[in-house]
Amino acid sequence: MSIYDITVTKADGKEYTLNEYEGTPMLIVNTATNCGLKGQFDGLETLYQKYKDEGLIVLGFPSNQFKQELDDAAEAEESCRLNYGVTFPIHDIVQVNGDEAHPLFQFLTDQQKGMFGSQVKWNFTKFLVDKEGSVVNRFSPQTKPESLEEDIQSVL
Repeated sequence: MSIYDITVTKADGKEYTLNEYEGTPMLIVNTATNCGLKGQFDGLETLYQKYKDEGLIVLGFPSNQFKQELDDAAEAEESCRLNYGVTFPIHDIVQVNGDEAHPLFQFLTDQQKGMFGSQVKWNFTKFLVDKEGSVVNRFSPQTKPESLEEDIQSVL
């Protein structure tokens, strides 16, 4: 199975497969609008604006698994847009751990283990995917988006 085979749903309910981004580096992040790390939205948006013309796509996947997200994906997306100026795609609310984890996060965590094995430790865990669809790095929630530039440049 490839990352490009995985179906995801945008906050507006539109489903698509990640093959839409084949040949494009992706930074995939589990987000939460009420998390203490929500200031990272600014850094993620800065990275997106700086590198989108070179092909980078940032994909936000809200998760309420840690009880810090709104109950509705459209509301979470609106909060990201209004409060943080986010323009990168925000998706439906997903589970990131356990038996109910979204297939995307099952794939990502199988490819890049973290401090807690395949478990996502907290909101704002970040996964960098290269142009070939390989998960090349996993960054902890505390890793600030600004510090990812060298890694991002390596996959552009």
